[in-house]
Amino acid sequence: MAPVTPADRTAFQPALAVLELASIAIGIEAGDAMVKRSPVDVVRAGTIHPGKYVVLVAGAVADVEEAYAAGVAIGESCLVDTVFLPNVHSQVIAALRGGRRAGVGEALGIVETATVAAIVEAADAGLKGAQVELLELRLGDGIGGKGYLLFDGTVADVEAAVAVALDRIGDGFAGSVPGGRNPIGRVIAQLHGEMRSELEAAPRFGERIGRGPAGGEA
Repeated sequence: MAPVTPADRTAFQPALAVLELASIAIGIEAGDAMVKRSPVDVVRAGTIHPGKYVVLVAGAVADVEEAYAAGVAIGESCLVDTVFLPNVHSQVIAALRGGRRAGVGEALGIVETATVAAIVEAADAGLKGAQVELLELRLGDGIGGKGYLLFDGTVADVEAAVAVALDRIGDGFAGSVPGGRNPIGRVIAQLHGEMRSELEAAPRFGERIGRGPAGGEA
């Protein structure tokens, strides 16, 4: 995966917004309204499983807020979830750009959500609420439209980050997702080395099955 450059981080900051919609057609219309309303620095849009459409915009706070409002107005009837972060954490940006880190702490924190927008908000909240590292952020595709993240750090810090993340997204937008954001959080102390290797090698079971301990064919 491509490295995240300082220019990438700057372009995606300080503010970021995500709209997740149940309709692809209305999602495209909402994205168009967003970029017509305000000169945002970054626009990313596309489909995710299962048949949802996601629009992400980033840039100056006022510009992103204007674009976000325009998208919500167009997509209101089909909104699944949304998030607006006026001061998004830099590690969230790196993870959104595909960055992954190896865990070195004594505990692993996992947060899982039913939506992409919720996991982005959870990641930002956890990073701001405790001294942890964001190892990975998975969004939508290949996991049925869900999102999940991995935090790394001391047991106390990871517990705090997961608690903050769950508290934040539990009070957030529920949209049209059955059961709402449906957050799940877990903290694992002293993750076994073999399980850590599996997480760091590849997240999908299909990529791991049939391979030996060293990563070669069994």
